[in-house]
Amino acid sequence: MALAAGVLVPVAAVAGAAPAAAATPAVVCTSGKAGLADRLTKDITAALKNRKSTTAVGVFDRTTKTTCTLRATQKYDSASVVKVTVLATLLWDAKKTNRYLTQREVALSTAMITKSDNAATTTLWKQLGLTKIKGFVKAAGMTLTVPGTGGYWGLTQITAQDEQKLLALITAKNTVLSDNSRAFILERMRKVVASQRWGVPAGAPATATVQLKNGWLSRSTHGWRVHSVGAFTGKGHDYMISVLTHDNKTMNDGVNTIQAVAKAVHKDLNPAAAKTGAAVHSVPETPYEAVPATPEKAAREAVPATR
Repeated sequence: MALAAGVLVPVAAVAGAAPAAAATPAVVCTSGKAGLADRLTKDITAALKNRKSTTAVGVFDRTTKTTCTLRATQKYDSASVVKVTVLATLLWDAKKTNRYLTQREVALSTAMITKSDNAATTTLWKQLGLTKIKGFVKAAGMTLTVPGTGGYWGLTQITAQDEQKLLALITAKNTVLSDNSRAFILERMRKVVASQRWGVPAGAPATATVQLKNGWLSRSTHGWRVHSVGAFTGKGHDYMISVLTHDNKTMNDGVNTIQAVAKAVHKDLNPAAAKTGAAVHSVPETPYEAVPATPEKAAREAVPATR
């Protein structure tokens, strides 16, 4: 009996113990430049302190061989950032058959990226079909990206890790996209309309060429998804930033979270500009982005108006 009691007591204590809390994901940075990884880790973490967003971050600077990640493999509904993947797929497929884009395809692609035109995106998505889109995603090594089904391209599942892979392909020579294709994509991303140039450009030095694509949408779970991805090149700059968020109560909450992270990254990657107070890219006071279709949105629109 004494032995039994001695066994039962610790078992009961374990059974009643509270489960250990899951560790909060932390920013992880590495760099070939002394001290830079520590500064970025500290500053990105501070930028996210007390924010409600569930945020994923990807940073890569070729010049200093710097990488930062946070929730790199967590999946998010893509919203309109998937439009870069759509354009890349179109160009990848055209390269396979050794053809140029038609005037119609050029017009649709330009509207899709520069104005975030949803109708143009839907047209190209249908033209390509899921087989080709999945084919490009595989060729690009975007192993965690899952194209949306039922025509809901905005519900494509993306990760910060895969968005960084896509930006890396667009900004450096590779065997997946031709140099002309990469130039075509970057030119459209440079010409995004003013009201949609919010997000990762916040705090970027004015000497950098900004190429970006943003997106947002609201759903019945996880609130607002707000994302921004961009590449910063020219005059010594060669880096890319992806910030994905959901669980935002409002759209502006997501925008503010992204821009706080971006300002920290730009400051640390461009210390000389930060010290001299050099000019930075301005972001719109009233950000805008087209909202992709979702099942919830379709259901709301299907309900007849009541008097």
